[in-house]
Amino acid sequence: MTAIIKHSIKRPVVRAALAAIFAGGPLAAPQANPGDPGQAAVAGEESKEKEKPSFFTDLWHLDEETRAGRPSVTFHRTNYALVFSYNGSPNQDPWQALDPPKTLVKPEVTFQLSFKAKIWQDVFGADMDLWVAYTQRSFWQLYHFADSSPFRETDYEPEALLNFRTRFSLLGVKVRFIQVGINHQSNGQSEPLSRSWNRLVANVGLERGDLSLLVKGWYRLPESPAKDDNPRMYDYMGYGEIWGYYFVKRQRFAVMLRDNLDFNENRGAIQIEWSFPLFAQVGGYVQYFLGYGESLLDYDHRVNRIGIGLVLAEWY
Repeated sequence: MTAIIKHSIKRPVVRAALAAIFAGGPLAAPQANPGDPGQAAVAGEESKEKEKPSFFTDLWHLDEETRAGRPSVTFHRTNYALVFSYNGSPNQDPWQALDPPKTLVKPEVTFQLSFKAKIWQDVFGADMDLWVAYTQRSFWQLYHFADSSPFRETDYEPEALLNFRTRFSLLGVKVRFIQVGINHQSNGQSEPLSRSWNRLVANVGLERGDLSLLVKGWYRLPESPAKDDNPRMYDYMGYGEIWGYYFVKRQRFAVMLRDNLDFNENRGAIQIEWSFPLFAQVGGYVQYFLGYGESLLDYDHRVNRIGIGLVLAEWY
């Protein structure tokens, strides 16, 4: 019997089968020729399939893959916490009007939570979705230990947006979506610290390569002078703003520009952001803001702030 087994092992077919079994596969596969055009085509197709969707595609579910594979509740604006931010010119006036001895300290914590939910996909069978969103931004005087670390202000911003998915280009720039909606923003305070306004909004999303641009415009719904707690809002906030996002090796650079387009009394704002990977979906975050309208209480006060903290990085 031993002689028969030894004789069988000498046969080429048996030897090949045994080698394949011990190698972990059925039979040895033929080696690919690196110069084979067929192999290159397959590799190209696999690379295309693995290509990550663009920033706006992922954010607003603009293609079939993201629409089918993403939950209906997602991030809206940037979710971050500036664990230390320094405001060189805090707005003392509203607080001291109520309590003259009260002061604000320059360092504080600032954080933003922002989510949206798709409540109607393919509205009336068309290329548009209905979203509702909520954004909350808080300014916390954590380091003001003498005053029990109060929250200086929290702004609440619910909105509803009808998102039209578009598929055309303009001067080499892809127009990815057009949005219309309604927006409410208030700080939940009682008079005289109460601030609120309502807007009709229109937004356009543009992309070219690694650059994404969000052009935002708004029309403030009129209020009677007796009820208007934000007089001359347009003089400080203008009629819209532009957000630009640029991605380099998992880092995101962003800038926001806003201006009232009044060259006699020109006012505006700029916000610059840098996000970089740390671990999992959490990144480091640096933010600089200069100008008017950082918060509702500061809509007519010029702020100069820089902060560092963490961000939930949905673009990784």
